[in-house]
Amino acid sequence: MMSQKSEIIRSAFKGRDRPLLSYGIDFHTAACHHVSKTFNASRVYVISSRSLASQTNALEDLKNALESDKVVGCRIGMQSHTLWSEVLEIVEEARNVKADLLLTLGAGSLTDGAKIIALALANQVHTVEELETLAQGPHKRSQINEPTIPIISIPTSLSAGEYSDFAGGTDDHSRRKFSFQAPTRGPQLVILDPKLVQSTPSSIWLSTGIRAVDHCVETLCAIVGVTPESDDLAEHALSLLIPSLLQCKKDRTNTDAHLQCQLGSVDAMAACTSGSVQLGASHGIGHQLGPLGVGHGETSCILLPAVCKFNAAHNANRDQQMRVREFLIRDKVVSEVLQSHSVDVENSDLGDILDVIIRELGMPRSLSEVQVGRDKLDGLATHSLHDRWCQANPVPLKDKSQVLEILEMVV
Repeated sequence: MMSQKSEIIRSAFKGRDRPLLSYGIDFHTAACHHVSKTFNASRVYVISSRSLASQTNALEDLKNALESDKVVGCRIGMQSHTLWSEVLEIVEEARNVKADLLLTLGAGSLTDGAKIIALALANQVHTVEELETLAQGPHKRSQINEPTIPIISIPTSLSAGEYSDFAGGTDDHSRRKFSFQAPTRGPQLVILDPKLVQSTPSSIWLSTGIRAVDHCVETLCAIVGVTPESDDLAEHALSLLIPSLLQCKKDRTNTDAHLQCQLGSVDAMAACTSGSVQLGASHGIGHQLGPLGVGHGETSCILLPAVCKFNAAHNANRDQQMRVREFLIRDKVVSEVLQSHSVDVENSDLGDILDVIIRELGMPRSLSEVQVGRDKLDGLATHSLHDRWCQANPVPLKDKSQVLEILEMVV
């Protein structure tokens, strides 16, 4: 449905009331309207990325639109992969100012942080030990209260965690990333502004775009939980994402290409969260590679082609991979890229096709490019075995040697 000033406001996912999706007007105008009218909130705690706060007027524009008396707290900057220490700092601040809404302005780690913060607030958490009892693992509480404080997210990357009810947070001491699942709740409203995201560094924009591509590919290549609807959503998302990412690579002022990337990331998340799709090791190992200092999107750039090759080599999902390969090479933009790289298409598998696309975007393809050396592989493999998506991979990863086989392809 349409509202005034050409805002488009709709459900992000078919058949689900929330999250709502807003686009078509400036992010700060949309935020001001929905804080008051949709959520009836008057005590907003803002979590902003440091770069947006220091290098753009985005935070200032947001505060001015919301009116100073409604912004009762503001955190500028969180480290990647959502450190527990920072989560707890914000929990205390938000509790002390009696915040009734969390608003994130920036990329994925802030959103995961807000989800965990809302959960912690609802469960009177004050310490690291108490926080761990909300995460998946042997210390998880039997009874966990649902979050009550709503979240609005204004994302500036394409990781699409805004559309998920899951969150990842990293224990500062062990550097292990933990999963927070039900009753964790994602944002109730996501505001898209393709002009705002043109300020996102290309390395982040394009790499997180491949993260969204990873959602699509691991959905289409899954062997458990897939449906015709999830396949259709994933293919549609790929048709938006890959050509638009390549256009953004050439021209960061192309507003429509940026919006198509954003809408593609929505459908990508809709695909992998519809039904009971079981994703794979690109996501699973990536969750544990991240805390070593690798960006959310870069993990997919490095791992996705290798995981495809590993699964194909072990005869797990060859038919699914062939279908995705055929879908990609039919795309005119992809075909032109393959031709420019002199790729022997007939003798190339899905991993090869994805490798060329990622290289065309200028993204890293090896661990050495992101300063992860061999000395980290053993710990990375050990941590990865705890991740649910490694266990759900088309070839279930049950032994450290399997993870190391994948890592050796990209070391």
